[in-house]
Amino acid sequence: MRPEHEALLILTRQKFPALADVPCEVDPILNGGSDRHFYRLRWPGNATPNMVLMVYTMARQDNPKFVPATQRLAAHGVRVPAIHAFDEDKLCVWLQDLGHDDLHGQRGNSWEVRKPLYEATLTEGAKIHGILEASLSKADLALLEPPFDEALYGWEQDYFLTHFVQGHLVRDYKAGRYTPAHEALKALRKRLAKEPRCLVHRDFQSQNVMLVNGEAWLVDYQGLRPGLAEYDLASLLFDPYVTLSAPERSQLLDYYAELRGLNGQELRQRFWLCAAQRLMQALGAYGNLSRNLGKPHFKQHIPAAVANLTHVCEHDSSLHELLPLFAL
Repeated sequence: MRPEHEALLILTRQKFPALADVPCEVDPILNGGSDRHFYRLRWPGNATPNMVLMVYTMARQDNPKFVPATQRLAAHGVRVPAIHAFDEDKLCVWLQDLGHDDLHGQRGNSWEVRKPLYEATLTEGAKIHGILEASLSKADLALLEPPFDEALYGWEQDYFLTHFVQGHLVRDYKAGRYTPAHEALKALRKRLAKEPRCLVHRDFQSQNVMLVNGEAWLVDYQGLRPGLAEYDLASLLFDPYVTLSAPERSQLLDYYAELRGLNGQELRQRFWLCAAQRLMQALGAYGNLSRNLGKPHFKQHIPAAVANLTHVCEHDSSLHELLPLFAL
């Protein structure tokens, strides 16, 4: 066993004395763009269920928000992993093991197979979105990430301009010919910031949905914050990691609107705007991760994200001016 795994096992046995003499295997779990590390703890031949150990850093301000976010979501009936133990000093959390199957792994199956899984995912998302910002106290808000407001939408747009338009495409986004695009970006962030907010997952995509016996369980929600439900919907339905057809997206939007008793037309209007915002954020992340953070495999997701963003901007006339920024 590697020394660092041995150290984690020693710490685990200190937390769970009953497992002190039980042989354990420590298997690293490879994850995406996170700076956290995950390990599956297995006790072969023993009745003890597997656990997942999450080791995080303080490099990101949302990392320590994972535990309070878990507790809040669980209290509202959202399917999230149980916390078996937490060591705030060692930056370690021992979690329920939800297994290996996620929604992303179903991408090759027929729509008949995937549709109920997406509906189960939206059902969990609706539980989060049912928590309105107006219902939260100052103490509640202090445990969350800052809300989506005009400044945060602007930060995401700048992230896109800096790391994708300038960094990846090597385009001078400050050039005069892009003035109409900047006006469209400004209008977009102002429009979104005016909408009433609820809680949002913030990274509601297929790799963050675990499947257990046909039920959807959510992970990677430490970015929980007030925002627009449609931002989460856009994250899932315009997921660059998975291909959904226009009719499939429409069916899922209908399902969600009916589930929450919302006006479908109004929902769609906000959805397209949020989709543009979310896809720009994703492209900024892919540019940054692949160019600056030593994770070049994220570059492979850029074409799908660009195709989705093109489709979104062509669909809504208020977004047409954004096309020159990124059109290939």
